[in-house]
Amino acid sequence: MRKAKPLIRHAATTRSGLSHLVCKRPPHILVEWSAFAAIYADCIGSALPSDRGTLGIDSDGGAPSKRGSQNRPKQADQSNSEEHRGETIRAVIADPYTRTMLNGKRVITVLPAYNAGRTLKQTVHELDRAIVDEVLLVDDASTDDTLLRAEELGVITIRHEKNRGYGGNQKTCYRAALELGADIAVMVHPDYQYSPLLVPAMAAMIAYGEYDFVLGSRILAQDPVSRGMPVYKYVANRLLTLCENLVLRQKLSEYHTGLRAFSSTLLAALPFERNSNDFVFDNQIIVQAIMFGARIGELSCPTRYEAESSSIGFSRSVRYGLGVLRTSAQYRLHVSGARRYPYLDIASK
Repeated sequence: MRKAKPLIRHAATTRSGLSHLVCKRPPHILVEWSAFAAIYADCIGSALPSDRGTLGIDSDGGAPSKRGSQNRPKQADQSNSEEHRGETIRAVIADPYTRTMLNGKRVITVLPAYNAGRTLKQTVHELDRAIVDEVLLVDDASTDDTLLRAEELGVITIRHEKNRGYGGNQKTCYRAALELGADIAVMVHPDYQYSPLLVPAMAAMIAYGEYDFVLGSRILAQDPVSRGMPVYKYVANRLLTLCENLVLRQKLSEYHTGLRAFSSTLLAALPFERNSNDFVFDNQIIVQAIMFGARIGELSCPTRYEAESSSIGFSRSVRYGLGVLRTSAQYRLHVSGARRYPYLDIASK
C-alpha cells in the first residue's frame, strides 16, 4: 500500500492576526484558530493562544478587529483525519513551505469583490495554487452570499461593514497584501471577466525582475468587441488611451483593465491611500507608477462579457472618462511645476 501524502503543506501566522492551513490541492481549507493552535503546538512544541477571532476591518477603515464565532469557518476536527467535501484532511504538517516557485517570490492574488457570489468559485478554481501562495478577498459590503462563498473556498476574507467604492476596496486589498508579506500582488476581478489563468504569467514578468507593474490588456492582439465589449466602451477606451499616451508620453495599449500585477516594492512606494475611492483609482495608480518611474509591461488578456460580469453604466462611464482626462491633465501640470497634487508627490526610483 502506498503511503498517503499529507495534504497540509504548511502552517503560518502573520502579524495581522491571520491564521490558516494551506492544502496542497483544492479545496484550500481555512481552519479555525483553535485547531491551528493545537496542530502548531504538536509540531513546533510551543503553545499558542487558544482562541483568536477571524480577521475583520472596522467600518471606519481602522485596524483589523476580531469577529465572533458566528463568522468563523466550521471548526476542523482535531483527530487524525476528517472528511471534508470528499477529501481526507489529515492533521499532519509536512516540511516547512519554502518559496521556490517563481524565483522565490511570494505571490498573493487579491479579489476586490462586490456581489460576486455567483462567479467567485469559477474564479478561485482557475487560480494556480502551485504559484499563488494566498488568495485574499475584500468584500465591499455585498448584499449577496459573496462572503459565505469565499469562506467555503478557504479564501482569506476581509469585510467592509459599509461600501467604500471600487477604489476603497483596492486600497484595503493592497494594504492587506503587503501586511501578508506579498512580494507580488495580482488583482483579479472575482466576476470572472478576466482570466485567472494568466496570473502565473503576469507574476513571472515581475518575479524575474523584468517589470514592476504588469497590465492585462484587452486590446493587445485581439478584438474585444467580438468578445462582447460594448462598442461605445471600445471607442471610449481607444480615445482615452490615445489622449493619455500623448499627455503621459507612454505607449500602453490601454489604461482601463481590471487585471493588474504589482511588485511589493512599487506598491509600498505609491501613496495609493490618497487616491479616489471611485473607479478612477485605477487610472490614478497607473499615473503614480509612471511618476515613480516603474517599468510597466502588458500581457494580452481575453475577457468575457456575460450577465454575471460587473460593469458600470453609461453615466458612471462618462464620469470615469472625465476623471481619466482630469488625472492626465493633473499629471502634466504637476510635472511642469504649474500645480501640485498630493497624490502625485512621489520620489522617483
